Formats: sequence, structure tokens, C-alpha cells
Amino acid sequence: MIEPLQERRLSCLLLAAGLIAGAMPTAIAAQVPASAVQDAPRELVAFTENLPPLNYAEAGEASGFSTELLRLMSAEAGVRLRIEVLPWQRSVQEAARRADSVLFSLVRTPEREHQYRWVGPISPRRILVYRLRHRTDVRPASLKQLNGLRLGVSRDSAAARQLLADGLRPEQELELGLDDATNLRKLLAGRMDLIVMLDWAAAWHLRELKLPYSTLTPVLSMDVDKAYWFGLPADSDPAVARRLQVALDRLRRDGRYERLRQQYFD
Repeated sequence: MIEPLQERRLSCLLLAAGLIAGAMPTAIAAQVPASAVQDAPRELVAFTENLPPLNYAEAGEASGFSTELLRLMSAEAGVRLRIEVLPWQRSVQEAARRADSVLFSLVRTPEREHQYRWVGPISPRRILVYRLRHRTDVRPASLKQLNGLRLGVSRDSAAARQLLADGLRPEQELELGLDDATNLRKLLAGRMDLIVMLDWAAAWHLRELKLPYSTLTPVLSMDVDKAYWFGLPADSDPAVARRLQVALDRLRRDGRYERLRQQYFD
């Protein structure tokens, strides 16, 4: 009778030890803060287009001001990042398919307001009409009163569509060029009097030609009341958008934003 009793006691002790050991991981897990799980590294997939100098592909790699800014923000926020440069419509479609995406550089408009969680702004969006600095004779009254001046604009741009809708006639007041670089070369050669261009693009293309930004003088504003932003899908994690916004605000405060901007636009 003694030996079986001792065996039962030993069995009970072993069972109790096993239960305690099995409960330990649960107890430890209960002590792990929820924020530690929420702050685990995430990967965002960013989609963009060729719009130098804001974003573009160079030697197969995503580059540009907005691209480098997003990389800095992601590193600051502890978010892993992958960037793809695609035609714009495809970028919009790919970004819409996944909640862990970022679309840029995106113009914030009332029509898009509820489609995205907005992080930014990246930069003002200023589309201006330029003349050459030494052409002081070029004084347009307005975009609708060019008085015989020839205005160059990129053929497939939103600015071109707006000018055509306003009644400017191709091959008369309006010259539809292949792209901004082509229009700038024509302006420098005296083959047109004015060009429409994003100020970032004007600075970029002049630098490519080793010319200062002061080579051009803005004479009219076409669209200067909007800005470029990063857009996360409306159904994305709001915490990620907040962390990216905090990171961007910090980059502005400590001077890294301005130093980066000067690399692309001075």
C-alpha cells in the first residue's frame, strides 16, 4: 500500500509541474505589450511614374526627390519599403489592389479626397508659363490673350487638355511638343516664345543642360493651388499613415527635407 501511494504522489507532482510549464508561455505572452506586436516591421509597396525630378527610373532603380523622401520617411518610421516605377495608370491600378500600397506623387483634389489616407504634402505643385529671361518683349496679357505669341506644352499633359478646352488652337497659338525637354530646347532655339511647365521640371531640365534656373522667367501662373502628396488606400492601416506623417514632419524640422530638395531644385 505504501509504494502505490508514493507513486500516486509522484505522478501528481509531475502532472502539476507539467501544467505550470505549459502555462508559462501563455503567461509570458500576456505580458508582451500590444504595441510591440503592432510595431512589428511592415512592408509597403510604393507605386509611381516617370515624372522627373520628383520620381523616375534611372538604370532600373527608382529615383527622384519624392522617391528619396519616401525612403527617408520609411526608415524613420521603421517601415520596410519596395518601390516600383510604372506607367501612371498601371500604378494607380496596382495600388488600388492592395491595402499595403503607397501611390505618389499624387495631386490632392476634392474628387480624390476620400479615396486615400493622405501623407504630406510632398511639395507644392506649381505649373507656370515661362519665357526666356532676356526676352523682355514677351509680355502675354493672359493665356487666352497671347497676341500672336506661340506657347509650347507637352502633348499629352493635363495642361495641354486645359489649354485646348480654353480655345487655344494647335499650330497657331499652341504648339504641342513631345515632352518638356523638347519644348525647352525649342524655346532656347527661339522656335517658340513661351512654355508651360511644372517648376520642378523646369529646374531639372535646365540643370540637365547645365543652365541655371534663372535662365527662365515665369510670366503667368496656370495652376498653383494644389500640392503633391503620398496616398495610402482608404482601407489601409491608419497607424502606418500616422507614422509616416510623423516621420515627414520630423524630416522638415531637422533640415533633412530642405537639404534633399536642394539636390533636385535650387
